Amino acid sequence: MLMLLLFFITVILCVILSFRKQFSKHKDHPPGPSRISLIAGRLVEGTILSEKTLMELAKQYGNIYSLWGGNYYIIVFSGYQTVKEALTKHAEAFDDRPVTPFILTITKNRGIAFSNGHTWLQQRRLSVVTMRKLGLGKKSMESQIQAEVERFLEDLGSKKGQPFDPSMYLTHLVGNVICAAVFGHRFSTEDKDFLELIESMHSISKFLISFSHIIYEIFPFIMKYLPGSQQKALSAVENIVAIIKKEITHHKEYPNLHEPQDFIDYYFLQMEKSKNDPNSTFDEDNLTHCIGDIFLAATDITSGVLQWALLLMANHLDIQDKVYKEIEKVLDPSHSICYADRKNLPYTNAVIHEIIRSKYITFFGVPRKCVKDVYFNGFLIPKGAMILPDLRSVLLDPEQWETPEKFNPNHFLDKEGHFVKKEAFMPFGAGGRVCLGELFARIQCFIMFASLLRAFRLQPPEGVEKLSEEPVTGVTLLPSPFKICAVPRSGAP
Repeated sequence: MLMLLLFFITVILCVILSFRKQFSKHKDHPPGPSRISLIAGRLVEGTILSEKTLMELAKQYGNIYSLWGGNYYIIVFSGYQTVKEALTKHAEAFDDRPVTPFILTITKNRGIAFSNGHTWLQQRRLSVVTMRKLGLGKKSMESQIQAEVERFLEDLGSKKGQPFDPSMYLTHLVGNVICAAVFGHRFSTEDKDFLELIESMHSISKFLISFSHIIYEIFPFIMKYLPGSQQKALSAVENIVAIIKKEITHHKEYPNLHEPQDFIDYYFLQMEKSKNDPNSTFDEDNLTHCIGDIFLAATDITSGVLQWALLLMANHLDIQDKVYKEIEKVLDPSHSICYADRKNLPYTNAVIHEIIRSKYITFFGVPRKCVKDVYFNGFLIPKGAMILPDLRSVLLDPEQWETPEKFNPNHFLDKEGHFVKKEAFMPFGAGGRVCLGELFARIQCFIMFASLLRAFRLQPPEGVEKLSEEPVTGVTLLPSPFKICAVPRSGAP
């Protein structure tokens, strides 16, 4: 026991000495708290990290500041002007992803989200083009979304206005839309593979915010072989890969290169075109990881946005009723809502944007890595530093939003009630690493939200004055578990 204690004391001292040595080298680095003061301050407050932590630090140290996360030197960009300039004017310097030991173990520099260099460029270009084709190029994808929404509305109708937890229904709804896009078909919500896919994604997300994950990144060669939650996460990755490969095998048996209908079809078509190119990275392993990246990002984020949408509408019945009146006035009851309708529904469109802005679903943008020394606003951003673009600070920047802390759809409306695009609306990031599923996510959210509010009035359960808007800390910031009543509108289709 004494030897173990001495070992941990030695490790802690080494980390502290390493930090002091590295930090004292460069006086032109951005300011920021020491590792010890940051942790001590958070412990005094009873939390290590909250959705407001980075904005609090920006008030103290400025819009460019530094942190230490384990052995990673992190530089945070905060506020609209700083984030926009960093991600657009210095895009090439900040386009790489930091690859930690756990990320390297599960991705092997494949796919889209955490690959770099030539692999990333090829995978991203194909994925962006393909997602656009699936999102708007074919009416069949909108039809798939509409069909899933109809099933979802039927499930809500079966509740007959009684309280229920919508989280799993929304996860299944979004999950099947993604399945239709990448696999070309939906699953029964009782299908073993589908449930395994959803459960495995939850296991990975849960591990990523655990203490075990931190220890894994520090001692990967030990943790890889020890029992614990990391083994469950690694097993979950294997489960997802196995399900995806099963779908890929099916597509190989029944190829559809002449009329591609889904992501796998388009990818196979590109593999065929590039088969004689020695520099091609288009292969089944990269395809598998691309699909995994799409699933993990799209399902968690889109279903999370919709959870916040239901909760906020139940808490703001006046806004909800105004959305319904606009839809009822503009659209024929027999008309299936499509993405093009947003142009005729400015208030509805503004409400959706405000939900995404005011209840931003993640802590910050996905981390990046600096690939070369860069001087930015007077500070040296050293090669190898991890970059955090704080997109939450952009969406809550008081210089860009009239009432940043308040849910206010008027942020996206002019005096005449027309929808107004805002440059500071950057939930999907900017630059070369901007979210490739942005358009697809916008289509899903609009159709799902507008269809839902046309069919039901959402309200808190009897005896509940207001649902809690306190988020639960995780990989994404979801609402605290809640129940809601979906009361059918009279005359709803």
